[in-house]
Amino acid sequence: MTTHPTSITFHPAKAEDTPAFIDLRGRTRQNAVPAERLAEVGITADTWAEMMRSGSLPGHVCHHDGQLVGYCFGERDTGEIIVLALLPEFEGLGIGKTLLELVMTELRAHGHQRLFLGCSDDPASRSYGFYRYLGWTSTGETDKYGDDVLEFRFTA
Repeated sequence: MTTHPTSITFHPAKAEDTPAFIDLRGRTRQNAVPAERLAEVGITADTWAEMMRSGSLPGHVCHHDGQLVGYCFGERDTGEIIVLALLPEFEGLGIGKTLLELVMTELRAHGHQRLFLGCSDDPASRSYGFYRYLGWTSTGETDKYGDDVLEFRFTA
């Protein structure tokens, strides 16, 4: 029996894939948001795709053997990391870090020296340690969802 190595690929997100992004968002471990809840705040496959087409919401995706397993998006004009989502079975492999770095690089290319995001203030949350380990620091502020606002400042 021949085994084939698994294929993990990263590439820029495509607007026509927004229904899959909505689906995956509802299947994450600690930040799952179902499609109905996203729609309540104005996020649908159509609105997401339009933001992508306008260039205001750059993002990157990860596929494993052709299946979408994660993504990250940032806001071009503000420098905010909007979402980083990953299926639970792909946590701990460096995929989230790579996706985040790809979007951070893209936002930096748009002139941002400071990026920010909302993150749980619960030390038991995976995101709490994840971002801080990667050099993000608390601003002491909270966002409209009650999350800590963390920032990342690029140096030279």
